[in-house]
Amino acid sequence: MAGGIGSRFWPVSRVSMPKQFIDILGTGKTLLQQTYDRFKRICPKENIFIITNDTYEKIVLEQLVGINPNNVLLEPARRNTAPCIAYACYKISSINPKANIVVAPSDHLILKEDTFIKAIKSCYKKAESEDCLLTLGIKPTRPDTGYGYIQFVNSPTKEKDIRMKKVKTFTEKPDLDMANFFMESGDFLWNSGIFIWSARSIIIAFSIHMPDIAMMFKNGLNIYNTTKEKEFINEVYPQCKNISIDYAILEKATNVYVRSSAIGWSDLGTWGSLYQHIEKDKKNNAIVGKNVMLYDSENCIVNVPNNKLVVLEGLSGYIVVESDNILLICKKEEEQHIRQFVNDVKTKKGDKYV
Repeated sequence: MAGGIGSRFWPVSRVSMPKQFIDILGTGKTLLQQTYDRFKRICPKENIFIITNDTYEKIVLEQLVGINPNNVLLEPARRNTAPCIAYACYKISSINPKANIVVAPSDHLILKEDTFIKAIKSCYKKAESEDCLLTLGIKPTRPDTGYGYIQFVNSPTKEKDIRMKKVKTFTEKPDLDMANFFMESGDFLWNSGIFIWSARSIIIAFSIHMPDIAMMFKNGLNIYNTTKEKEFINEVYPQCKNISIDYAILEKATNVYVRSSAIGWSDLGTWGSLYQHIEKDKKNNAIVGKNVMLYDSENCIVNVPNNKLVVLEGLSGYIVVESDNILLICKKEEEQHIRQFVNDVKTKKGDKYV
């Protein structure tokens, strides 16, 4: 999934070039390219599909050299993850009704790729043999209020993989007190947003829990992978409800499982989460930019172009970001406000700044 706009990484991430298409970690590859390379270790590249907004088609084709353009699915409107996943899964089912499918965001960091591949293969085995929906869960390392949480219980039957648990509840982005409680209880995991299921199981789930979306995409089973696919999607997609896969399916279904997975995961959703993965100086400042001078400053993240000279004094715990003549200075602890900043900028200053 590569259609988001990454507003929490503003001003580096813009509507015209969101974070999944940016080398935000300074590795020489964009997040999309890193994700694509990771999945080439799991399946042939012809089995990898990218679903993105139609405005990003050119960027995807430029960054993923050699990908079949038919494997780039284009959304004519933003409708959250449920329609996005439905489109991809119905299209894949029309090619192979027995397919196993993994759904993953294009902008996540996974440091332990061998462990990740082992986790996916374990989930594939269960998805292949049972009617179930699976997600990867991450053991919390802090009471983070920016993540969704999954409460688990032991599976009703003995699992071959001891990390596999039955899902009891989903909770979206709790307040700090609740996040602390989740940490202390020991039976909650972060929701990674990485899902595994068979084509058959997810189509059954859509038919039961979101029949309106199911009917729309079912009507295209004889149209996918033909010259009429784009016209069909452009007609039905904007009619879909704007809803996440969590709300649409996973919170309603009774056959959902989570596999606890220590894969070195981060959703890289905020500047604060990026801070955790950048080398720091002696005062815990994470700096991206070759001409940054800090005095009496600590615990900051600074991200500026190499040709900008930046001098900072007396800052503690700040985000300082400059991109294309837009400067953001914000306390790290208040970074959840960045989305509101973007909305206010759009309203008061115009689309060209977002």
